Amino acid sequence: LEQNRLSMLLAVLHRHCGVAMFDQDVYVNVVGGVRINETAADLAVLMAVLSSYRNRPGPRDLIAFGEVGLSGEIRPVQNGLERLKEAAKHGFRRAVVPHKNAPKKPIDGLQVLAVERLPDVLDLL
Repeated sequence: LEQNRLSMLLAVLHRHCGVAMFDQDVYVNVVGGVRINETAADLAVLMAVLSSYRNRPGPRDLIAFGEVGLSGEIRPVQNGLERLKEAAKHGFRRAVVPHKNAPKKPIDGLQVLAVERLPDVLDLL
């Protein structure tokens, strides 16, 4: 994840959720050294940062994806349905996704939590 992208995400978190991290050292590390280069990871990154900040681990059965915009909106990403189906195959039971990526039909074994704005996510953590 590029430093500029992380800085922007933290600024959006502060502006729209009131969570100030300017006095914190924030590092993002991904298992296996995978580089995050798509904006679909924005929501997952912010949820992980919030989890660490609050010292509360996130649920192990939850995935999240979505691009976070400057005004705090959660934008849809490409291949949302395929991502959800694959997550269900791998045993995830809950997913936080952009409202526009919510499937029209339920996916067996997967509870989809659709969000439109970043503050909506705070209620889920």
